[in-house]
Amino acid sequence: MSVQIKRRADYKPPAFLITTVDLHVTLHPTDTRVISTLKVTRQGSHNQPLVLDGDNLPVHKLLIDNAPLAAKSDDNDGYILTDSSLSIPVDKNEFTLYIETSIAPDNNKALEGLYLSGGAYCTQCEAEGFRRITFFLDRPDVLSVYTVTVVGDEKYPMLLSNGNPVDKGQLSDGKHFVKWHDPHPKPCYLFALVAGDFDLLTDSYTTMSGKEVALELYVDKGKKHQGTFALESLKRAMKWDEDVFGLEYDLDIYMIVAVDFFNMGAMENKGLNVFNSKFVLADQDTATDDDFFNVEAVIAHEYFHNWTGNRVTCRDWFQLSLKEGLTVFRDQQFSADMTSELSNRIKHVRVMREHQFSEDASAMSHPIRPDEVIEMNNFYTVTVYDKGAEVIRMFHTLLGVDGFRQGMDEYFRRHDGQAVTCDDFVSAMQSATSLDLSQFSLWYSQSGTPVISVEQQELENGKVQFTLSQRTPKTSDQHDKQPLYMPINIEIIGQGGELYSDNEGVINDGMVILDKESMSFTVDASGNVLTPAVLGNFSAPAKVDNPLSTESLLTIFKHGKDAFNRWDAMQSIYDRCIRELEQSPEASIDENIWVGIRSAISREIDNVELLGECLVIPSFETLCQLRTSVDVAELSKARTEFCHQFAQQLEAALLDVFNSIESKPYSYEQSAVNQRRCKNVVLAHLALLPQYEHLVTEQFEASDNMTDTLGALRSAQFCRKEVFDSLMAKFEQRYNKDPLVLDKWFALHATQPTKDIFATITMLCEHPQFTMSNPNRVRSVIGSFAFYNSEMFHALDGSGYKFVADYLLKLDKLNPQVAARIVTPLTQWQGFASQHQRLMKEQLGRLLNHKGLSKDVFEKVSKSLAYGAD
Repeated sequence: MSVQIKRRADYKPPAFLITTVDLHVTLHPTDTRVISTLKVTRQGSHNQPLVLDGDNLPVHKLLIDNAPLAAKSDDNDGYILTDSSLSIPVDKNEFTLYIETSIAPDNNKALEGLYLSGGAYCTQCEAEGFRRITFFLDRPDVLSVYTVTVVGDEKYPMLLSNGNPVDKGQLSDGKHFVKWHDPHPKPCYLFALVAGDFDLLTDSYTTMSGKEVALELYVDKGKKHQGTFALESLKRAMKWDEDVFGLEYDLDIYMIVAVDFFNMGAMENKGLNVFNSKFVLADQDTATDDDFFNVEAVIAHEYFHNWTGNRVTCRDWFQLSLKEGLTVFRDQQFSADMTSELSNRIKHVRVMREHQFSEDASAMSHPIRPDEVIEMNNFYTVTVYDKGAEVIRMFHTLLGVDGFRQGMDEYFRRHDGQAVTCDDFVSAMQSATSLDLSQFSLWYSQSGTPVISVEQQELENGKVQFTLSQRTPKTSDQHDKQPLYMPINIEIIGQGGELYSDNEGVINDGMVILDKESMSFTVDASGNVLTPAVLGNFSAPAKVDNPLSTESLLTIFKHGKDAFNRWDAMQSIYDRCIRELEQSPEASIDENIWVGIRSAISREIDNVELLGECLVIPSFETLCQLRTSVDVAELSKARTEFCHQFAQQLEAALLDVFNSIESKPYSYEQSAVNQRRCKNVVLAHLALLPQYEHLVTEQFEASDNMTDTLGALRSAQFCRKEVFDSLMAKFEQRYNKDPLVLDKWFALHATQPTKDIFATITMLCEHPQFTMSNPNRVRSVIGSFAFYNSEMFHALDGSGYKFVADYLLKLDKLNPQVAARIVTPLTQWQGFASQHQRLMKEQLGRLLNHKGLSKDVFEKVSKSLAYGAD
């Protein structure tokens, strides 16, 4: 297929600006009329035509300053219309452009632009969806003031758009209208329109300057009671942003709409956030603790975008991390303040290790500010978002709380109302510190995961020399790497728990700066055995090669001051045990390790938050990132065997923990969340032992909340098949009418490592509640299988790969954006053994050769197959 590669280096300012936009949208399922009146200004001195983006749109009428303009012909120098653009010859420097076009929302199954689904009209314009609605300069550096009039039938009583409502009324043809005005200039990707019949929750918030803001939350009929937590979360986010960053909301109204059919998690459209329902609806019967957490975090994320993304936006899409990395960091800090710093940090580090590290190691490797792309939708990656947030976190670490706030204040002072670059953000941070951030800026342009190596050498004078080195392996997009500027949290721990300082003063307040290939320092050991705990709290997005003994890892767990280090040490012990079983499947883990873990459990039995995290065995996906040429069957078998030995050897200790946590009426409070988390982790271990099967069924039957219900079902996956099937049947019967809960049921079925999994998934896809047009449902079945049913997805006969490829060929015709996300596990063949690589590339070849493949999927597949080719 013919593709056009877009490059950051090719950026040019727009030839024209659009200062104001007046949209008049008359809704109809197959013939929505869009009238766009634009005030256009030429930028600079040139005679270029005005070229607007449009995706297969017709032109019904076009006027320039009220004068009609026809299509170009042999005797008429008119406009030129193509499938992707509208070119208008114009010699004026300022003019008013009137364009009338039409679209069919009911036929828009890709869910980009304006679509009709689930009985409501909805928009999604980021990144390039606005061009599917009307002709425009569809780029983020064109900021305009919008006035929008929405006209609809009475069956859609709620007609919403950005900004403040300024007029409404009835029309003679039985329709009604609402007119909206947003005084803040914004790029078209922040445009939103929603029309439907919803239940409405209302509240208000008084800002720090005394302004009262109306809060409105729109949810499906009958779901009103499930929106209360989201509305309370919004008020907490508004207060936090004022307290921490001094940022206040700037419109008279803030609206959130929850819809079931949505490609993303949520969208920060100015004043009118559109959300996937899964990140709004929550009560104890239908939402887990994780769901409650995610609702609060995503509500906050989209609200925080009002400043970091909306008031200050991106110059071009290559700068996406400017808004997303920064806002993810802000929502992480908010969540840590609302819940727990430790559990939040572990949660986000797991995402980095399971997903971002694998992206860095694949053909899709890219810096947090990429250099080129084919399809903009493929920019929405864990690298841009989560690694981007880690880079912002390093700014916060280096500058401190006050310095970071000072840099943020300067950023808004300089750039409020502008579309800017990552370099502009770094410059604002530089103004707040005497540190030279020029080397640190490499994080924006260099891809890959750096590896920090730790060596220690005993010197003759009783000192120990520690050497930290860094290297970044070459990636698919870059071969030559430079040393990065990394803040490294470090603890030097003695056998009795003493903390040691270095002789050279390199360690400053528990941190060293590694800014070259290697650095060394010495410590007076005084005959003690010293253990270095490196990269505490995951202070830089890197891997660590720190060859410690099991005894040293247990020393970190017992005596580390950083709770994250203690958790990480336990994860390293588990990884070491699993490696031993990979090399010798019949091996038994050394009794000293079990003694150490029993001791750790005993020490922390009252610290259920840390204990619950430490009892989680590293996931298959995390283990893959610690290995090369992964033989899936061997790794999966070794991990399974370790889990069984873990349950057998620690049976009594695990049972003590389980019984020590008493069941209480549900409340979403952090102490209760910690207890449920720990108890469900322990239950999953005990479920591997047949004699505790009854604990699983008893918890399921007695549960008064979705967390414990789902915890029992996940544990039932390790029980006899008839137990799992029985509980799942009860669950389906109970929640058959709740789409979000049923997604959990679908996902549990899809992740069962059973030999008949393809028959199971086929039946799931034929289920009355399954539809390919619902992204949540597709992700819960096909996505869950591809990402998390590792054993069957990677079956050595290639059946898992073929099954996913077959489905993607159908899905790509309907929703390329979702298809491109689900193809990800296939494109990450590089880390697996040769027998897997061959079969995965075979299916990628099928996809690549398919006629009519979308740009979204083509880009990922073609890059993957080109990786490593001569």
